[in-house]
Amino acid sequence: MRTLTIVGGGFAGLTAAITAAEAGARVTLYEAHRTLGGRARTADGPYRTNEGPHALYNGGPHWTWLRQRGLLGPLAPLPPTEALRIRFHRAGALRRTPPLGLLRLARRGAERAPVDTDFRTWATGLAGERAAREAAAYSAVALFHHDPGSLSARFVQERLHRAAALPPEARYIRGGWQRLIDRMAARARETGVRIETSSRIDTLPTGGGPVVVATALPAAARLLGDPALTWDSGRTVLLDLALRTRRGDAFAVSDLDAPGWIERFTAQDRSLAPAGQQLVQAQLPIGPDASKADGVAHAERLLDLGFPGWRDRTVWRREAVSQGRTGAVDRPGTTWRDRPAIDRGDGVYLVGDQVAAPGVLSEVSFTSAVEAVSLALRAGRLREPLDLERG
Repeated sequence: MRTLTIVGGGFAGLTAAITAAEAGARVTLYEAHRTLGGRARTADGPYRTNEGPHALYNGGPHWTWLRQRGLLGPLAPLPPTEALRIRFHRAGALRRTPPLGLLRLARRGAERAPVDTDFRTWATGLAGERAAREAAAYSAVALFHHDPGSLSARFVQERLHRAAALPPEARYIRGGWQRLIDRMAARARETGVRIETSSRIDTLPTGGGPVVVATALPAAARLLGDPALTWDSGRTVLLDLALRTRRGDAFAVSDLDAPGWIERFTAQDRSLAPAGQQLVQAQLPIGPDASKADGVAHAERLLDLGFPGWRDRTVWRREAVSQGRTGAVDRPGTTWRDRPAIDRGDGVYLVGDQVAAPGVLSEVSFTSAVEAVSLALRAGRLREPLDLERG
């Protein structure tokens, strides 16, 4: 049995810890915060907010791995009546149905989109300028960038295709993502992982077996002493609101004139706010020169349309700016393979949502974590498991 050290107790770090412990390794995980979860933490009540809207996309190894271990737990399905209340802001007005051009583009698989061409150019050639612009704006629900049309067509198309899938792929963890994190932490401890919270690591551990760095990319760059360890990500304004309940509010508002998404999360999970109140979360991408006020003003314009009288019904409000915390975005000419490598050499592995691993949003963290442990196994740094997939 060999040892493995993990720095960071978010979704990626816990995935790596469970995978390695199931393979027979002795694992110690260090988390600087007093609680586990990273960006997947859920605030304590009465308003159980995540750091920005969170959803879990079903299908693939990510979903299967969690389900096989009983970690998914209860999900919060969206009632059909609420699903009919998604609204689309288009040409300055709120509409009930998406444009046909957006739907035609969304049906195309990502494998048909080129890597070297930006999404705007590629989609315009297929469906026209307006449809390309609206499709790019809609895809922002799964990539959180102020100008999705400027990104690689392959990258954006994958997110557009999955965000507009029917039936929908997005699933919600009942009670917030912290419930999933708590289940993962319990599983880790059951498999022998030693978890040390409130333990900040400022120097890369050496001499005790392989190390998995599962922090945000800027923190990883400092820890590894590599300032070149960067990748593009989004910049967003977060706006959380608790409103007194009103019949007829939209479930979600997708802005097709400019990237933006507002969602009423108590539509599917009433436990996220006290009785008689509803929790609304917005994540609005802003450009590098835009201010928090610009993003808040954008959100408020959408709220005026989708949530009439919201100002008089507000009982709690919170605003924040999120910088580089929305996962990797790939520019034209790049794919996930061009992002910072997982294997950093000398038994050091990098995992998270901005590294060289495929998937959408949290899937990148999961895939990179499993790959890091697999690389350590193949290098002979950890004992081979009997069954890495099932544990």
